[in-house]
Amino acid sequence: MARPEKHVLICAHSRDADDPKGSCTARGSTPLIQAFSKEFSERGLWGKIKFNTTSCMGSCEHGPIMLVYPEGVMYGKVQLSDVNRIIDEHLVGGEPVEALKVPKDVWD
Repeated sequence: MARPEKHVLICAHSRDADDPKGSCTARGSTPLIQAFSKEFSERGLWGKIKFNTTSCMGSCEHGPIMLVYPEGVMYGKVQLSDVNRIIDEHLVGGEPVEALKVPKDVWD
């Protein structure tokens, strides 16, 4: 397997519905994961970009959370409407989407 240009990690952690911390799954990560997967397939990005789901990344209050490497960019409160923007601007275009990054005190 060739080394991918980027690696995308999306939190798929789930907690009990009454847990006060919540979870990325409760905040919508499952449809987000499906949307990224669909776009990767339609755009032929598999292989060029590696995509994985993860367990908790520790910033549940900002979920759904995703990380993009090698840049080490963490996006928070990612919505379905953000999928194409992240792909177009960051994953393909190389420019992180500043407006979607988590606050600086969460991830420097």
